[in-house]
Amino acid sequence: MAVLRRAAGVAAALSAIATATPVPALDSRQSNGDLSSCPGYSASNIQTSSTGMTADLSLAGDACNVYGDDIQDLTLTVEYQTDSRLHVLIQDANNQVYQVPSDVVYRPDGNSDHCKESDSDLKFNYVENPFSFSVVRKSNDEVLFDTSAASFVFESQYFRLRTSLPSSPSLYGLGEHTDPFMLNTTNYTRTFWNRDAYSIPTGTNLYGDHPVYFDHRAANGTHGVFLLNSDGMDVKIDDTNGQYLEYNAIGGVVDLYFMAGPGPNDVAQQYSEVVGKSAMMPYWGFGFHQCRYGYRDVYEVAEVVANYSSAGIPLETMWTDIDYMYLRRVFTLDPYRYPLDVMQELVSTLHERQQHYIVMVDPAVAYNNNDAYFEGVEQDVFLKRDNGTLYKGVVWPGVTVFPDWFDPSTQDYWNGQFGSFFDADTGVNIDALWIDMNEAANFCNYPCANPEAEAEAMGNPPRPPPIRLGSPRQIPGFPQDFQPVCKTEVTFRVNASTFYGENIVLIGSALTLGEFDESNAVSMSADNYPVWSVTVDMPADGDFTYQFLRAEPDGSYIYENTNRTISTGDCGSTDETDVQSITTSSPEGSSKLKRSASSIPPLGADLEKRQSSGDQKGLPDRDLINPPYMIDNAAGSLSNKTIDTSLTHYGGWKEYDTHNLYGAMMSEASRIAMLSRRPSLRPLVITRSTFAGSGRQVGHWLGDNISDWFHYLISISQMLDFGALFQVPMVGSDVCGFGGNTNELLCARWATLGAFYPFYRNHNELGSLSQEFYRWPLVAEAARNAINIRYQLLDYFYTSFYEQTVSGTPAVQPMFFAYPEDENTFPLGYQFFWGPGIMVAPVTEENSTSTTVYMPDEIFYDFYTHEAVRGQGEEVTLTDIAYTTIPLYYKGGSIVAMRSNSSNTTTELRKEDFTIVIAPGLDGTAEGSLYLDDGVSLEQGATSYIHFHYSANGEFRMEGTFDYDSGNSITSVMVLGSGDNGDDDAGAPGHSGGHRKDGGHGKGSMGWHGKGSQKSMQIPLTGPKKFHV
Repeated sequence: MAVLRRAAGVAAALSAIATATPVPALDSRQSNGDLSSCPGYSASNIQTSSTGMTADLSLAGDACNVYGDDIQDLTLTVEYQTDSRLHVLIQDANNQVYQVPSDVVYRPDGNSDHCKESDSDLKFNYVENPFSFSVVRKSNDEVLFDTSAASFVFESQYFRLRTSLPSSPSLYGLGEHTDPFMLNTTNYTRTFWNRDAYSIPTGTNLYGDHPVYFDHRAANGTHGVFLLNSDGMDVKIDDTNGQYLEYNAIGGVVDLYFMAGPGPNDVAQQYSEVVGKSAMMPYWGFGFHQCRYGYRDVYEVAEVVANYSSAGIPLETMWTDIDYMYLRRVFTLDPYRYPLDVMQELVSTLHERQQHYIVMVDPAVAYNNNDAYFEGVEQDVFLKRDNGTLYKGVVWPGVTVFPDWFDPSTQDYWNGQFGSFFDADTGVNIDALWIDMNEAANFCNYPCANPEAEAEAMGNPPRPPPIRLGSPRQIPGFPQDFQPVCKTEVTFRVNASTFYGENIVLIGSALTLGEFDESNAVSMSADNYPVWSVTVDMPADGDFTYQFLRAEPDGSYIYENTNRTISTGDCGSTDETDVQSITTSSPEGSSKLKRSASSIPPLGADLEKRQSSGDQKGLPDRDLINPPYMIDNAAGSLSNKTIDTSLTHYGGWKEYDTHNLYGAMMSEASRIAMLSRRPSLRPLVITRSTFAGSGRQVGHWLGDNISDWFHYLISISQMLDFGALFQVPMVGSDVCGFGGNTNELLCARWATLGAFYPFYRNHNELGSLSQEFYRWPLVAEAARNAINIRYQLLDYFYTSFYEQTVSGTPAVQPMFFAYPEDENTFPLGYQFFWGPGIMVAPVTEENSTSTTVYMPDEIFYDFYTHEAVRGQGEEVTLTDIAYTTIPLYYKGGSIVAMRSNSSNTTTELRKEDFTIVIAPGLDGTAEGSLYLDDGVSLEQGATSYIHFHYSANGEFRMEGTFDYDSGNSITSVMVLGSGDNGDDDAGAPGHSGGHRKDGGHGKGSMGWHGKGSQKSMQIPLTGPKKFHV
């Protein structure tokens, strides 16, 4: 989550700090140095072999020194690694310039994978002077990359490499972004610098770094280009003086991987071999998840779970945001709102109900009196400044420190924190993990000279909500500790004039008044200003003292001179105080109690300077704060709102070079920590900041989006970016939107769309309207329908997801992946395939019951009615699409294995038998697959992988491996487009079929009522079978 919007009073308080520590402007700081005089390089000492070549590159003229000093001598290494992959590395001859550490980011072993040039479909060509190179696909003589478009520049803090492109190219990737799926190719800049990006604004750098692009050229094929470089950079695409793509990096080397394709699925598979295959996720992780920032206590969390059950909406996993922490400190519980014993009851109750529980962990550790801090200091795992003092920033708990993931001791520290806090017996026994803020986010403005003052001015940690004495209502299905207790409600009121930014809080002797602990003081509402009020749970039949405090923007409090008193009534009573007058004035004349900044001294010795020749850790004497070339970072300077880029990590690596790796390294460390507590179970880790290859370890949610139609739509393109291009297939957006207020119609549409994200979670922010699906009848119906469909199709999609972990073939695919020569599919960013056989065509116009769908030259079958729809390569309009449904189609030629019924949990779902749906293609044949395993084990003892085939003469075969006994059978087979319940003619293009206004189908199953023949049977999934349908 991003920094919450703050009142003007806080902004005013910050201005005093900003005066002393100016913040770089947030507008574009793009450098515009003249590179026209740069001489480029000349090649010499060229050595070739059957598997590649090497050469020396020397500056071909006088140095231009535009963004640093030109590096005189470089080396070139070319490796034909496989028949479809070429590796090109250009680095400094002294081997000093930073390179991405091989033990941080996976890469293929070139030495063992080498193939002969003659066996490769790629050809590396070069010109000696001035040096340039091109990469050609030999099978069709297509030039894929050509650097002769501009001179090659390689300086101490910059390199420029440009390739020419065909006019109006179809390019995809280069994320993370919220720009169109097919990238703009005119005056377009994509910046790589991971940042905390609330509202994920278009045209800016976001949370992740994936410098790979797919260049799709229709019948001439698709290829991919990956630059393995973690330094900040701008990638520019423009058509000025010819179409080109240009890398402008502020460090690192040219480490390029070319993937020949020739199809888009081929490129996806080849890229997965470069960055590593994605991790398999637990079966239950594909269920529906619910979260919210702002669940005030454990009782509200339990009530949400119960409300989903009452509404008949399946809920697989409940999440809790940072609300569970004590003053937002990681590895702590709020003892008043999330007490350990009740939290353990919550988790055990969820597990008894076949549900799961997840909480958030941030990287920043509170710099104050807490065990996680002291243990980290003892193990010396936090980042330090060059003088040996701890580097401090500001995040949710206030002043914080940051783990150094390069330090090998940090993994032991992280394992220890997870092992203790999440212990199954003595802690909170979570089932999976959520990571936020790991770019790393830092609320402090560079240079963060006074983090204590900035934390105070920002109000971090934020004030927690009033304490409640148990649930205010009965919570069905939960133990006695979750039921109402004897208490009374008291509304406190006071007349107090304040200046903008000053607030009134209530403090007193009762537990719910904070027991005079300022951190638990109760915020009062100014809705009826100048009367402030708040209603608080109070113990019944008691006498208590209290005060009204003035809370100042600088973090200080003004106390009244004497305590007030109140006597509470019987159980269940309500009371209201008279409107009292506060006895203090602002801002002068009363004693102030100032919250003191932490006085814990920094510990640790100076960092050892380990930079030396040949260690690939970066050249000395660089400007690591304000490099000569400034990338177009939306946050301003490199270090603004993040960790200082001048810091040195363990081992000598600079944050300047490794900033974009921080989140990915935390994610991997967290996966390992989860495995350390549950070694035999697949970890589900959902993270915000990613780097190329993160899919090997974790999934990704798409960050702090907004509850509006743009973010509904762009979530589809983002999902396709991560799932199909970046090999991070466990991906999804916050359904109904995170920031701002959603509405019933938007949330209903989003509930149906979200059911076709790989990762499906409803989540929104503190201060926005609650948006659980049961809040509106229309949304509840839409969610029930969508989840029922998702669950019946879950094994079908689970199979596709598994196939991606094995081969790299994406489980979600853009339309052009399926129809690579159909130019109408190239720009489609809102229509996609969920698995190979289900086409999803969401409504794309706000507040509308019609949509336009592109129907390729193919036969499809309406998912709801099974009516055949013959696509003609044209757009068609669907009408009367209820808000409780989403247009879906079976793709001709597909066989889909689906559960015969849905269930309330995935545990029960796995007990359901299968129905086989056959959607014959234009040639009358179809095929599909089904993968079965136990759904949770990291190492599977036995699996089944079953292939289904259907021939034009009606023969159905299933074959493959049948080692896992799921206990399920096939109980029916349906062939679409045939039978006695309708003619066999394909419907008119775009016929909307069963998109009925009532939502389309009954609870728990598809409610088939359309065209096709269905045959009942009982076939165990234990061996091959062949029969005629």
